[in-house]
Amino acid sequence: MEFFKLLIKDRKLVFKLGKNDFRNRFANTSLGSIWGFLQPFVFMITYVIVFQYILKTGSSGEYPYVVWFLPGMATWMFCNDAILTASNSIRAYSYLVKKVVFPVDIIPIISLTSSSFIGIFLVLIAIVSASIYGYFPNLLNVIYIVFAALCFIIALTRFTSALATLVPDFSQLLNILMQLFMWFTPIVWNLNMIQGKLVCLFKAFPFTYLVEGMRQAFINSTIITEHHGLYTFIFWAITIILFVWGNYIFKKAKKDFADVL
Repeated sequence: MEFFKLLIKDRKLVFKLGKNDFRNRFANTSLGSIWGFLQPFVFMITYVIVFQYILKTGSSGEYPYVVWFLPGMATWMFCNDAILTASNSIRAYSYLVKKVVFPVDIIPIISLTSSSFIGIFLVLIAIVSASIYGYFPNLLNVIYIVFAALCFIIALTRFTSALATLVPDFSQLLNILMQLFMWFTPIVWNLNMIQGKLVCLFKAFPFTYLVEGMRQAFINSTIITEHHGLYTFIFWAITIILFVWGNYIFKKAKKDFADVL
């Protein structure tokens, strides 16, 4: 509860620093923050062109590939960027840790806030693209998945940010792991391609829950728990366990941050 009280107390500071963090990523370029939106947009469109028009990959259903693909990819790109930047945030803000009295606990949330600007933009691109094809998302489901993604990222990065600060090599390992997670998550491939108990294992994967949940918000108007009831329970159980464990590790390690930085 201490973490959430601190987050609520410093919410204005978090948003202000998060906005500045996003601007500073592209401060030395002519187009500035526009690059933050342009790069992921081009990346997503490139995937659509390659998989739909060159490789002629279908969505394994009656839905247009764009409607099936973009929501899942938007969710993944947000999660990937937020996890990597938040995990390395304490080293990036080492001057705050070493030189002033600053609530170190909120530093990963600053990077998460910065990544959220791009994440919201990508979801809006998916909404506009799907609407062109006549598919209008269930906004309540979209809001729920965004909220679930934020909770999971906060829970995970409580651990990864502490470990990446104490063990610099972990950042490189995390990059590799996120690349593997991308291909093991049904973003460019469909869950219908696998069968048996393996399907249950993949559905219990948190990233799968988020990607498939966002996808269902676009192609199915029912509430998310109707098709993912058990996996909703599993997702939140994993998230809560991660947060409790990660919070313990973070609190235990933060006294050493200034020394290793």
